[in-house]
Amino acid sequence: MRRGRRPLPGRLHLVTATYRADRHGIAASSGHLPAYEPLPKPKWMHGKAALAWQRYIEPSCWLDQFREAAAIAFCLLWAEFQLSPRQFGAAKHSQMRAYMADLGLLGNRRGAPE
Repeated sequence: MRRGRRPLPGRLHLVTATYRADRHGIAASSGHLPAYEPLPKPKWMHGKAALAWQRYIEPSCWLDQFREAAAIAFCLLWAEFQLSPRQFGAAKHSQMRAYMADLGLLGNRRGAPE
């Protein structure tokens, strides 16, 4: 098992301007990266879950089709959190944060105030 921080997705380095050709490969610097299609919002998703999809998933251009299940689960958990935050247990909160980390939604803060 690897130790240390989880690596960021490759396209996230381009979005956050932390891309370095010597670390992340030469192909990305040439501009020939495959373009990901945006994840389609499920037709059955409504309400606060749909708002979470529009707010967090749609602008995330680095997400590919393999993260769709995690994106759906995150939006459903977010909707449940918005409906009743006091009933939202610590285990669900940890699960939602894990989904955010997996989807690259936590940003580059890493706990350091700026």
